[in-house]
Amino acid sequence: MSGERPPRDAAVRAVSRGLYFLFSRRLEMLLTLDVGNSHIFGGVFEGDSLRLKFRKSSRADVASDEIGVFLKGVLRENGVDAGKISGIAVCSVVPELSYSLRSACAKYFPMEPFFLQAGVKTGLNIKYKNPAEVGADRIANAVGAVQLYAGRNIIIVDFGTATTFCAITKNRDYLGGLIMPGPKTAMESLASRTALLRTVEIVRPASVVGKTTAESIQSGIYYSNLAAVREIRSLICREDFGGEEAVLVGTGGFCRMFEQYRLFDAILPDLVLSGLKAAYSLNQKNPASARVK
Repeated sequence: MSGERPPRDAAVRAVSRGLYFLFSRRLEMLLTLDVGNSHIFGGVFEGDSLRLKFRKSSRADVASDEIGVFLKGVLRENGVDAGKISGIAVCSVVPELSYSLRSACAKYFPMEPFFLQAGVKTGLNIKYKNPAEVGADRIANAVGAVQLYAGRNIIIVDFGTATTFCAITKNRDYLGGLIMPGPKTAMESLASRTALLRTVEIVRPASVVGKTTAESIQSGIYYSNLAAVREIRSLICREDFGGEEAVLVGTGGFCRMFEQYRLFDAILPDLVLSGLKAAYSLNQKNPASARVK
């Protein structure tokens, strides 16, 4: 009898296991935010599953309370308990929003967010002349892509306010890339700089040769991007990958426009969020995100 544990110890162990289970589930909830020039693209990961996605227009002058109230509201309306969010990961190309974001996270969650920026672990060898110049969203895309295509050359095309190309070697060397106007930016530039051209819906046109002014603008935007991706892919493979092939990944708001052409080896609209999650995990031995005391 002396070797048996009393029933009370068993009850304590059961309660401890229950608390550990609840705590572990809480640790799995990660809020990810990609702050772009036009939108904030957000998501909530529960474990490895992307449970929720949302978008909000971004402005450089937005107040921290507006961000905090929005985030709390979008989580609540989608059945996510904000109290179970244990980490926040951010990549931003709008520096003016960083202070408001930090303040919103501290006040409404409360915690210090992890920012994907120069100096944090990414698992990449950044070959840019000045690594600090690489957009955080481009790095997040690259981190996400190398998790999926380890040992492969990768080209990522991100269709946003700007269309960006990123080249990553099979050895995880981030070589750099290209930046050109995004489809919407190009269309708005045409409309603002000409007297007779107007904004149009950005869609795949019925034919290459437009029969109206609107169709002609749509065709010009669509096929110029299609041709650019095909030619730039070929040039990068020849000049930077020594003639080796590369996985071509499409992401960003307009990536599905080219689905019918099978232009990409993979279309991953949520790549930036997955990359943020991976970068956050890489930095957890020395966590940059912690509860505010």
